[in-house]
Amino acid sequence: MAADQRPTSHESERQRWNRNFGDLLQELRVTQTGVQILFAFLLTLPFSSGFPSTTEFQKNTYIVALMAAAFAAAMIISPVAFHRALFRRGRKPELVRYAHKMATGGLALLLVSMVSSVLLIADYMMNIWAASLLAAITASYFLTFWAAIPFAKRTWMDDEFDEANEAYREPPAEPNEPSQA
Repeated sequence: MAADQRPTSHESERQRWNRNFGDLLQELRVTQTGVQILFAFLLTLPFSSGFPSTTEFQKNTYIVALMAAAFAAAMIISPVAFHRALFRRGRKPELVRYAHKMATGGLALLLVSMVSSVLLIADYMMNIWAASLLAAITASYFLTFWAAIPFAKRTWMDDEFDEANEAYREPPAEPNEPSQA
């Protein structure tokens, strides 16, 4: 939340917290849909005809994927419950900080669930070595886009951002001119 550390002149502290919360809710909506779809898929898997023939490793991998998806859903949805508990109590900063932590934890668990799901399906279709390689590639891919690039760019600013941000800045106040009555 590097943007939180750069106050702009066009919004108050309260407006900034409200904007941060709105931005976070938009992110959670996208993530929540993905988690719910993955969780629903995982819930149906044991009822498919091929599931009884899975190995012990595949069943354990399935449990890891299922539980990680369930826990990810809980963490990603939890800011809603927290908001209900704090509604109209003037505690938006606390809510935003909590929601940020839950979103981060939920994304980490979503990563575990997705990599475990890839490992499970790939192991069912291939040998364990190929499945492990695909799972490692999947984990690396997610970590690159979800962690490495964002952290590398945290303090990075470009000219386009500065120009776009300039539109929000208020012009400097002009000195009062004497009235000509």
